[in-house]
Amino acid sequence: MELQALPSRIGQVRRIVSAQLRYWHMDLLIDRAVLGVTELLTNVHLHARPDKTCTVEMELLLDRLTVSVRDQDPSLPVVDDAEPLATRGRGLAMVAAMSESWGARPDGESGKVVWFTLPTAVGAVPPVSTCPPRRLVEDVPVAAFAEVEHAVDLGSPQPAPARPAVVG
Repeated sequence: MELQALPSRIGQVRRIVSAQLRYWHMDLLIDRAVLGVTELLTNVHLHARPDKTCTVEMELLLDRLTVSVRDQDPSLPVVDDAEPLATRGRGLAMVAAMSESWGARPDGESGKVVWFTLPTAVGAVPPVSTCPPRRLVEDVPVAAFAEVEHAVDLGSPQPAPARPAVVG
């Protein structure tokens, strides 16, 4: 897709990337792909000359997703060591940290392509979960159920204490 790398357009591209990855059933890649494309488009917005026109491409192969941004500025990006209190200068370092690989190459005489790859293998992208792993009933010893049965007196139900519906 071709676009102007303006802040309002970058948000639209994030939504398009998310929707495409959902369509491909690659939901586990959405957060990292969106972060990466946001950083690359922000670099076009901040640094590309003479204009902010660029093209975003996504290629899904069997084992990897490649996201690339092509612009009309021939100067290749440089990863900077940002000062601790700097508000800019960490984008490419984040892309490098969250991707399998990344790079930049000249594109003709007046442009460049900056890209990153993400592995598509299920085992390569750990799911983020706050829930403990589920266990099968066969994994739970029978003694655990017996302990619960003895701990709860099911024969004499006790009424729950009355509570007001309105606090105050």
